Amino acid sequence: AQQGRVREKAYGKQKIYFADQEQLPAASDAELRGLDGEIAARSAQLQALQQSCRHMEAELKDLNSSMTTPEIAREIEALRKDCASYTEKLERIKSATNHVTPEEKEKVCREQQLYRREWRRRKRMATELLDAILEGYPKSKKQFFEEVGIETDEDHGVVLPAT
Repeated sequence: AQQGRVREKAYGKQKIYFADQEQLPAASDAELRGLDGEIAARSAQLQALQQSCRHMEAELKDLNSSMTTPEIAREIEALRKDCASYTEKLERIKSATNHVTPEEKEKVCREQQLYRREWRRRKRMATELLDAILEGYPKSKKQFFEEVGIETDEDHGVVLPAT
């Protein structure tokens, strides 16, 4: 600062030193335009490199998330074993001799229909009987069921099968 190469400014107890720009040569308009052009070219080059870097990072991310060749080989082997076991199971099912005959199936369906009809009939009878009792009962239906100890299908989540 004493030799004049740098300038000094004091702000309270602090001192700031910076280059003395009066000693630097002044740039001409042509040089400034040249520097501006170089800055623009370098900025474009920077943009292109950043775009390329983003593209390569995305590609790297895709490659890192995909399976490697040994992993794929293990996965293929596991799938082949699964396929073989399912094929074997299918063959056992096809070759089973204990198939249900159409007559047996029809008989079971008729029985189910009969039992379902009986269930509905008995449920309707019980509901009508309980409704008749509840007409003269001073408390609620829920309180009556608790006192008598009646459990309904709905209490247990049972639904009457569809036809």
